[in-house]
Amino acid sequence: MSTTPHGDPPFRVDAAALLEEVRTFQERLATGVGLLRDLGQVETGGTPREAVHREAKLTLYRYRPDAPRPGLGPLLIVYALVNRPTMTDLQSDRSLIRGLLAQGLEVYLVDWGYPDADDRGLTLDTYVNGYIDRCVDAVAARHGTPPTLLGICQGGTLSLCYAALHPQKVARLVTMVTPVDFQTPDNLLSTWARELDVDLLVDTLGNVPGSWLNWVFMALKPFRLTGQKYVDLVDLVDDPDAVRNFLRMEKWISDSPDQAGEAFRQFVKACYQQNALVRGTLELGGRRVDLADVTMPVLNVYASADHLVPPSASRALAEHVGSDDYTEEAFRGGHIGIYVSSRARQVPGAIAAWIAARAGVEMPPAKGVGKKARQPVKKGAAKPAAKAAKKSASKAPEKASKKVPKKKPKKKPKKETKKETKKEARKKSNKEAGKAVKSTAKQGTKPAGKAGKPARARPRSS
Repeated sequence: MSTTPHGDPPFRVDAAALLEEVRTFQERLATGVGLLRDLGQVETGGTPREAVHREAKLTLYRYRPDAPRPGLGPLLIVYALVNRPTMTDLQSDRSLIRGLLAQGLEVYLVDWGYPDADDRGLTLDTYVNGYIDRCVDAVAARHGTPPTLLGICQGGTLSLCYAALHPQKVARLVTMVTPVDFQTPDNLLSTWARELDVDLLVDTLGNVPGSWLNWVFMALKPFRLTGQKYVDLVDLVDDPDAVRNFLRMEKWISDSPDQAGEAFRQFVKACYQQNALVRGTLELGGRRVDLADVTMPVLNVYASADHLVPPSASRALAEHVGSDDYTEEAFRGGHIGIYVSSRARQVPGAIAAWIAARAGVEMPPAKGVGKKARQPVKKGAAKPAAKAAKKSASKAPEKASKKVPKKKPKKKPKKETKKETKKEARKKSNKEAGKAVKSTAKQGTKPAGKAGKPARARPRSS
């Protein structure tokens, strides 16, 4: 065994304690195997629902609240094409759908189904201007009013496209963990997707296998998602309900539909490789998607620890959306935790309260998941005088800071060696660098904003 410079081993191992830990682990492992054998099949998506519209592989489901709250209007959930929407109703005690129903909302959900070889030619235009548009029409026809759209992850991106192209058909828009700027520096998935030869992939396979995409997502966190979570499962063997929830999550992960080849090709190229959504160059059905045309009230809920859609990728919406009523909510958790963690119970109440405030419906105050962000000004609109004055005032110190006042030189010691002079120079250089870093961090917290828009307040996580 190697030793430290003092002759001591780098760490001490208690052989008896180590053997006891191994024995305990083996016992718990045996208990877990027996529990998994006896648990049987786990079920997901237990909230009662009815199908109200079908076409091709798509099904539109309706969920009825026990005590509907008049005036809120219908809510239509558009989930991502990747994975299944059962994540919104995975377990009864932590279900986004049940939480929304408890708030009195009437909820509709788009279930994309399982694309097969017949669907390889479906395009983003088919999904947005075809499927989503007809689902919106079906909901509006039932209620006599446009629905609120709730877009989740990739479904949020599709909902943004739809709201920009059909603003008159959307009463309000809620986006959850939705990518908008696909090329932020901290986006690991984007770094991979930008180098993908998607033409070769789709031309070779047709539809993109869901199992292949699962491996891509797991590769972003390989140690945690391919090994550590199964080791941690041993710690849950004393709690059958916790094991059932673990198995529900595993079932959802493995239930991954194939992706329609052409739509996948277009999404990767337009969004990840060209960042066309924020650049205003995305076209669907011969029409340009301009986020400035999203003029209805917008609530953007993002997760502060999201490794698939970093906060910066989602918060970029504030810089491009055309709505005068824009709100951000920061959820303290990850991409999946926003649905199934203990804090996830706050999300439905925050969404319902936001809708109620804009629908003129009184509701008991709900605990939000963050803090309302400052509302951006519409593109081309004149800034209020107070905001313009405030922005001008905030810029003045920045200009002044560039002029550093001269300081009286300090008297040097009579006997100063060359070595001491270099030391003082390094010290002074480090001190100035520290000030520069501190100034940059401060400006990054409260950016000055773009022309025509005030700086956004930083949402507070809770």
